[in-house]
Amino acid sequence: MTVHTLEREQELDGTPEEVFPFFADAWNLEAITPPLLAFKVTTERPIAMFAGALIEYRLKIHRMPIRWKTLIEQWQPSELFVDTQIKGPYKLWHHTHTFEPLPGERTLMRDIVRYSIGYGPAGDIAHKLFVGRDVESIFEYRAEVLAPLLAADIEARAAAA
Repeated sequence: MTVHTLEREQELDGTPEEVFPFFADAWNLEAITPPLLAFKVTTERPIAMFAGALIEYRLKIHRMPIRWKTLIEQWQPSELFVDTQIKGPYKLWHHTHTFEPLPGERTLMRDIVRYSIGYGPAGDIAHKLFVGRDVESIFEYRAEVLAPLLAADIEARAAAA
């Protein structure tokens, strides 16, 4: 089984304590996932986040409907969380999110995704033809849309406090 790794870093305005709550709300995944995927969280609100939490989604990959279920393996607010696929399109999906403080009330957010399609050589071909590009494009979209959504979230929480 070939395991692929995607690593991304993004500097964000706000401290880890200000930034993390946006990511702690699984429903925000809908806003940071490309519309083409028709991504919907199907777990009822509110979703309590903790190590052991299960979250279910539905989406479309190349028009094919998919159900996805993830387990929150690790949960350390303002520092990191890890989600793994329990059911979905991959043989392996292990996603680590880390949040590190930077000078000037900023945060370095890092994503490390280890994933595999499985299916031996056929999976390797599929990865080369489209899966690798698909995964990259999801994280490129997130990087583009995240800053204004995060700023609005931080502002709304500050106003409510």
